Amino acid sequence: MDPIREYVRNETRRQFLSRGSNAVGWAAMAALLGREGLAPRAGAAGLEASPTGIHPAGSRLHFAPKAKQVIYLHMVGGPPQMDMYDYKPQMNAYFDKDLPDSIRMGQRLTTMTSGQKRFPIAPSKYKFARSGKNGMWVCELLPYTARMVDDMCFIRSMHTEAINHEPAITYMQTGNQVTGRPCLGAWLSYGLGSLNDNLPTFVVLVAKPTNTEQLQAISARLWSSGYLSGEHAGVSFRSGGDPILYINNPPGVPAGIRRETLNGLKALNELNYKIVGDPETHTRIEQYELAFRMQSSVPELTATSNEPEATYKLYGEAARKPGTFAHSALLARRMIERGVRFVQIYHNNWDTHANVAGRMPDQCRDVDQPCWGLIQDLKARGLLDETLVIWGGEFGRTIYSQGGLTHDNYGRDHHPRCFTMWMAGGGSRPGQIYGETDEFSYNIVKDPVHIHDFHATVLQLLGFDHRRFTYRYLGLDQRLTGVEPARVVKELIA
Repeated sequence: MDPIREYVRNETRRQFLSRGSNAVGWAAMAALLGREGLAPRAGAAGLEASPTGIHPAGSRLHFAPKAKQVIYLHMVGGPPQMDMYDYKPQMNAYFDKDLPDSIRMGQRLTTMTSGQKRFPIAPSKYKFARSGKNGMWVCELLPYTARMVDDMCFIRSMHTEAINHEPAITYMQTGNQVTGRPCLGAWLSYGLGSLNDNLPTFVVLVAKPTNTEQLQAISARLWSSGYLSGEHAGVSFRSGGDPILYINNPPGVPAGIRRETLNGLKALNELNYKIVGDPETHTRIEQYELAFRMQSSVPELTATSNEPEATYKLYGEAARKPGTFAHSALLARRMIERGVRFVQIYHNNWDTHANVAGRMPDQCRDVDQPCWGLIQDLKARGLLDETLVIWGGEFGRTIYSQGGLTHDNYGRDHHPRCFTMWMAGGGSRPGQIYGETDEFSYNIVKDPVHIHDFHATVLQLLGFDHRRFTYRYLGLDQRLTGVEPARVVKELIA
């Protein structure tokens, strides 16, 4: 190739990628890829032979999916399983007694409790009751959740190797404790493509908790596309002001002038294409066009004021306030209706090292009715069967108290050995209660589920064999579940 022509081509690529930091640009690319038919076709079976025996996502699913969209509700900090779903009444008799060495078994501790002289047992101060046909024990702080346990699939035996927040949440989101890998939402954007040319494929919402006693850092690394193309990264919607920066025209620039400007840019880019022949020029044209379409689609999406009163009876009055978890859950339903593939909501302040009594009521109140409302809303609209809802944190909490202990209050440290998550809809098995922990909610005694197993199961529900859903990078067939053994937990699938 002519060296001058090659220089121009490379320069265009650099310019294009430098603009990729704009979320709207990546959203445009995601929709563009979906329109060009790179997304897998639902229900397609079989793949062409691969020399390695491992197949990339390519243009087809591995088998018919049960779900086609996901809402992932991540509780940042690690909810205490024994104060919510893993009922341990035997612990009342152990109040303020030391955790037996036979239970701890030399487990690694965080620096926050490793220096404690004692590890006194702190039974949950909250009452529990059996709910639903499956008899699931649910804390009194979750009355709405208790009403829908037969629609939910509980996993009480999740476990991880990570004991600190950053590696733990990175592990849960990307399948690896080291940052730089694609998150689950990015993998699904890559594998499934777009359902709506006017909206991003993968959207992130960071909800504001009522209680802000101990917030954890939430960075864009958690919704990164890693080594996948940048268009698969999550697009973060802001809780105040414009939902996406620069989505609206600058002051004094009406839509007509914007349209005229884009027409002019398109003409110039077409001329440039004839001279240079770079196909990325047409990509840029489509990028500008999608950004223009999003100027109308995004404001309409986030305009929840037109929702009927019945909606706020479902989600609660907090849904009227932008930035709350309830409002974010309502936005998630609206996004799913409009074809967003993956919606991730982060809810902070679950890192209960102290003052469980002062924080848990607020935390549970923030999420209890909105989660119930979301499930009922999706079900009423016929969307629950094809939408997988996931709830959980990055690890659990210890049965022993961190710091001072009384019958009415205590704190809990990080605990990776066991924690509880739940799913609903999207082909997950309703009414299932899977896995058991010992009487201390400290070790798993039946049916353990590792993070890789969980990811493999989620991919299965979406039509992918986790062993063949890969992306070639640095000479390796990379995958969400890594190279260690992982299994699909069939008992979690309807």
